Amino acid sequence: QVQLVESGGGLVQPGGSLRLSCAASGNMFSIYTMDWYRQGPGKQRELVARITSGGSTDYADSVKGRFTISRDNAKNTVYLQMNSLRPDDTAVYYCCVGLLGTNYWGQGTQVTVSS
Repeated sequence: QVQLVESGGGLVQPGGSLRLSCAASGNMFSIYTMDWYRQGPGKQRELVARITSGGSTDYADSVKGRFTISRDNAKNTVYLQMNSLRPDDTAVYYCCVGLLGTNYWGQGTQVTVSS
């Protein structure tokens, strides 16, 4: 079992930036593929970004060129740097890891983009 704790959300103006963090428990973090998802008001949860154990990344088309996922294995932490934020980025952001057929989720962190 893995526990995930997100932080770094908040209120930001359009065009602004935020960096989200997700800290994972345990000593196997370095081998995990880590995902960031988001769920906006009235929308389904969607995959935003993914980083593999080897550092390969993938992004949803809606965030390519604006968001960057990274990881620090020494700190058991995955990050999501979000730049050029737009109102439609408003959502609860979750980190997630899949292990042996089970998805583990954090509690989520709210990101609100508004003037």
